[in-house]
Amino acid sequence: MEDEQNLQPGGEAVAPARRASPGSECGDEAQRPNPEKKQRCRLDGQETKASKLITSSASDFSDPVYKEIAITNGCINRMSKEELRAKLSEFKLETRGVKDVLKKRLKNYYKKQKLMLKESNCADSYYDYICIIDFEATCEEGNPPEFIHEIIEFPVVLLNTHTLEIEDTFQQYVRPEINTQLSDFCINLTGITQEQVDRADTFPQVLKKVIDWMKLKELGTKYKYSILTDGSWDMSKFLNLQCQLSRLKYPPFAKKWINIRKSYGNFYKVPRSQTKLTIMLEKLGMDYDGRPHSGLDDSKNIARIAVRMLQDGCELRVNEKMHAGQLMSVSSSLPIEGTPAPQMPHSRK
Repeated sequence: MEDEQNLQPGGEAVAPARRASPGSECGDEAQRPNPEKKQRCRLDGQETKASKLITSSASDFSDPVYKEIAITNGCINRMSKEELRAKLSEFKLETRGVKDVLKKRLKNYYKKQKLMLKESNCADSYYDYICIIDFEATCEEGNPPEFIHEIIEFPVVLLNTHTLEIEDTFQQYVRPEINTQLSDFCINLTGITQEQVDRADTFPQVLKKVIDWMKLKELGTKYKYSILTDGSWDMSKFLNLQCQLSRLKYPPFAKKWINIRKSYGNFYKVPRSQTKLTIMLEKLGMDYDGRPHSGLDDSKNIARIAVRMLQDGCELRVNEKMHAGQLMSVSSSLPIEGTPAPQMPHSRK
């Protein structure tokens, strides 16, 4: 589901590489100024075309591994796009994407190799699964402020973080109860027909089916998981409003989530304007697969971005939450906690 950048409902494998060092979202690079000592730039003992004298501090972090990482990062910064692709290909890593993405990918590959032993003790603390959710809702052309959006498609894509593959999907259409007739604009945008929503269950019925499906997957009991969305609005606006309309309390399992736009912007160091679904795909060298503004297809494409980010070394973490009915940010320095097991929320009085 698009957020305030668009104001319209509906959004926008290679051997898996594990995540970057813990403690900061999406693995900040280890680089330090204050040059004191010159060293020859080499990667795996081989000088690249971009190999030049670079400097690094002899007093970087107490562990020498961080000094090695800083030296390697300097080498990578001087590589051409062709050299980056050649090196990535050598390690059987993805070679698509703009130059900044390729640099980030290669830096995190080397960083993970050097820190692998250090991170082995905390590898099991990450999520086993990520549930990607991208609602579609009723809408009208021009998005009038007084219009009440109701969820009409509830998709979930289950991403296994160990295999980096989509393990299963869930999709149900939802029958709106206020604006029961879909506008022509909504039908053309989402591809959802009046007949599909007329035959569908109401939101409380669909939510129960979602929760039952998640329970069958043992999410929150046997497996640690998190929810991931494309922006803030799926949870903070559309689910929040729908629960009020359906006289349900906001479900606890949906109170925290990963906003992939924030994660993408922080990891690849790009402005917010560059975090639209289609732009993220383009910058990563991928095309949209499916029908835009289909909730399920949007969710699958968001999952593809999440996979690429995990391969590139990004530790996707919860970064937003609902608290007392308000949207709030979550610090990336907090320990990783799994989402509670899904339970059907109580009715509002």
